[in-house]
Amino acid sequence: MEDNKYIVSARKYRPSTFESVVGQRALTETLRNSIRQGKLAHAYLFCGPRGVGKTTCARIFAKTINCQNPTSTNDACNQCESCKAFNEQRSFNIHELDAASNNSVDDIRSLIDQVRIPPQVGKYSVYIIDEVHMLSAGAFNALLKTLEEPPSYAIFILATTEKHKVLPTILSRCQVYDFQRITVADIIGHLQYVAKQEGITASEDALNVVAQKADGGMRDALSIFDQLVAFCGNSISYEQAIEVLNVLDTEYYFRLTDMCLKGDVKSALLLLDDVLNKGFDAGNFVSGLAKHLRDVLVSHDAATIQLIETSDAIRQHYKQQASYTPAVWIFKALNIIVDAETAYRTSKNKRLTVELMLIRLTQIAAASAQQAEISAQPIAVPSAASQSAPQSKVEQPKPAPAPTPVPQASQAQPKSAPAIPSIPRIPTIPSIDIKPAPHEQRSTEASGNQPAVDSQVSAANGQTRNTPFTADQLNGAWVSLKTTFKQEQRLVAMLDAHRPTLIGDHTIQVTFINPWQEEEFKKFGKQILAILRNILQNDSLILQTVVSEQQATRRAYTSEEKFRVLQEQNPYVNEFKKKFDMLLE
Repeated sequence: MEDNKYIVSARKYRPSTFESVVGQRALTETLRNSIRQGKLAHAYLFCGPRGVGKTTCARIFAKTINCQNPTSTNDACNQCESCKAFNEQRSFNIHELDAASNNSVDDIRSLIDQVRIPPQVGKYSVYIIDEVHMLSAGAFNALLKTLEEPPSYAIFILATTEKHKVLPTILSRCQVYDFQRITVADIIGHLQYVAKQEGITASEDALNVVAQKADGGMRDALSIFDQLVAFCGNSISYEQAIEVLNVLDTEYYFRLTDMCLKGDVKSALLLLDDVLNKGFDAGNFVSGLAKHLRDVLVSHDAATIQLIETSDAIRQHYKQQASYTPAVWIFKALNIIVDAETAYRTSKNKRLTVELMLIRLTQIAAASAQQAEISAQPIAVPSAASQSAPQSKVEQPKPAPAPTPVPQASQAQPKSAPAIPSIPRIPTIPSIDIKPAPHEQRSTEASGNQPAVDSQVSAANGQTRNTPFTADQLNGAWVSLKTTFKQEQRLVAMLDAHRPTLIGDHTIQVTFINPWQEEEFKKFGKQILAILRNILQNDSLILQTVVSEQQATRRAYTSEEKFRVLQEQNPYVNEFKKKFDMLLE
């Protein structure tokens, strides 16, 4: 019974001609043209990632230039003695050296001695040195002279995955060919060819998983393909592929994106729990989500959708989700994910970090809707009637110049999903010059007087709003100011530290501890008053500031001062000191 020895696909389907090399068309055409024109260099350097065809192209090149009867397309005939010797691995014209294990000066000297012997069959002796970057510095120097001026029949082909480790003096003596990573589409096409030759049925989605896992290397892709065949037999499905390769299904990311758009926190957390229970790392899950949103972002345009390295079926799925996912939402989500990736590396509770990220993602839409509601509300300008309230302790300020009209926020929203509108930048109001009153406290209205503008607004509105409000409603409106002025960090800090006090039915008083805080606050006084009037629906609202001038009490710091204070509080302390003859330290 004949024993059929199994050969792995990476060896069985190794290219034997330039035409069969996958994903390196520019390089193979250049080599083929140099053979046809008879313009062969004495030294070549093939560099690039692993498994992209460097050593394979070197062997094909060596076989072709020694072929005695090349074809019309300048390929080896596989019929002459030289080709047969090469195919049977008994050719004396092709010499391969593994520099990873033969990297000493003595190994290179033996190679140089061998170069002196001319070929017995064929025109050229080809020396292929694989992993040439592993040679020692002495070995490189020993090779320099021979590499620069070899015999006419000697050709050197150096292959390496780390070009930067090769000495510049070696690079200057070689023609350098940079091999590129093989694209996902090319890997899928070659795997389909191999599957057809082996009588195996494999779905395109399953082969896409293999191509993504191979990361641009055809040898890795064929090895993974053999692993799937060993598990699945003659039929490979997408579900089996992700199970064997321990790859997270992309459908998880599509579902999670939809959950975040809907604000479904519960479902998002349950999905994360399902992912972790299946043994996937939370950090890889976060990185995969960032890559998924990037692919959704580039799917918004037909010109950029080609940047996604995947199958056509999955590319259409990305295009479908991009149709209802706003680009602004993706920008905010990616910022949140990047922050989570940074925090994940140093976090002690890594799962909580990822869960907080998901919660923030689900709140993007809600926060955007709240900002849209606040910015869409019209901002009323203070009316002249609100400035007529008497202030007994305050000298009335001079009228300030009328500001330019405030642009209204657009209320148009996309139908597919809520977008994040930009809040209009309100111009800065000039500060009001107020003279302090000769009392313990001094107060002023932050609104100022603008009769010209107020009359125009009153004419436009036709009526004055005077809706009563409570202290709780005032505090709620005060808190909402932080969202409107979120770019002004100093103002937001003052809004947090100083809460308003309702005096009567229409007067709001804010107390500050120093004049500097009051002056900073007054820069935004007109805007704050306009927004509060609009939220509370009350045009009679008055906003005034108060600075509390407290007299600082001098404290005792030295030992004598502290003893004097104690003596004033208790006269017997002095007698106690004299009786025991105590000293102050």
